[in-house]
Amino acid sequence: MAAGVTAAAMTIRDEPSAPLAAQNVVEAPRESNTVTGEALDIRALLDKVQPSVVSIHTGTRDGDAAGSGIVLNEEGLVLTNAHVVEGAQRIEVDFADGRTAEARLIGSAPESDVALVKAEGLDDPTVPAELGSSDALLVGDDVVAIGNALNLGAEPSVTTGIVSQTGRSITAPDGSVLDELIQTDAAINPGNSGGPLVNAQGQVVGVNTAILADAQNIGFALEIDSIKDLIADLEAGRDAEKERAVLGVATLDVSRIDTDVAQRFGVTATSGAFVQDVTDGSGAEVAGMLPGDVIIEVDGRTIRNSTDVGQAVRAKEPGETVTIVIEREGEARSVSATLGSS
Repeated sequence: MAAGVTAAAMTIRDEPSAPLAAQNVVEAPRESNTVTGEALDIRALLDKVQPSVVSIHTGTRDGDAAGSGIVLNEEGLVLTNAHVVEGAQRIEVDFADGRTAEARLIGSAPESDVALVKAEGLDDPTVPAELGSSDALLVGDDVVAIGNALNLGAEPSVTTGIVSQTGRSITAPDGSVLDELIQTDAAINPGNSGGPLVNAQGQVVGVNTAILADAQNIGFALEIDSIKDLIADLEAGRDAEKERAVLGVATLDVSRIDTDVAQRFGVTATSGAFVQDVTDGSGAEVAGMLPGDVIIEVDGRTIRNSTDVGQAVRAKEPGETVTIVIEREGEARSVSATLGSS
């Protein structure tokens, strides 16, 4: 797992709403967007997305804090990061059209850094964002991060970048692990947390969530497809705090490992999840899994990438034993692992 990760609010980044100021728009030179082959039209994209981006201000015992959020429906339901509203005694939401409303917490899942708040007392409907598919993202795709960067004021900040990787996992300073993340070089600054990462069509594909404290131009966003079920659970008031099953491995898509790494470990698989690290005492370690293994199947489910591993494990309960097919030095073998909990 990567060390030195700062979660925004833990020191993640959050962003506001309201008409865009040109000085707050950072447009790196772009040749074209990877979906259409045409130049990325930042202004048109913002016209679509900005009405659905909010600034969130909270009051806690330790003082005031700020973050960003994404409008999910016409009734003022807003998606944000759990750490943005953690410990909040007061929550205020500023909308792009100038409205400000008090909000209440609907539900929070700190282990996934996801929370929902509901703006109260609104006379007119809010503008929901269009949710896209993070599973459809490819490395190199254009993305845009929007939010209340650095809590600089009424105008939101906008930064452009590309998808560097998907299916990433990081470990926060408190030891918690976030997985199924989009890695991007779009600048994500304090206040961006909870704001949207959108594709070239203005669809939300991620929720800005964390940066590496010791690296330049590396930001992370929760993959929207990985949290859609969780969002539904929180909105419905279902328990989202139950323990999650964990295998105890850090993985990388096989398609993204270097040629020399593949040769060193005798990797012949063209798809699957390459094991980078195995947690001491985990079910994976007890089962005999090693760095360099490639996970190609979990309980009969084909594993194409790291995201598939996370989804397959999350579908299980802590304490369940799963059969995992791995490739080691070019040969397939089967191991049984008992899942732990987090």
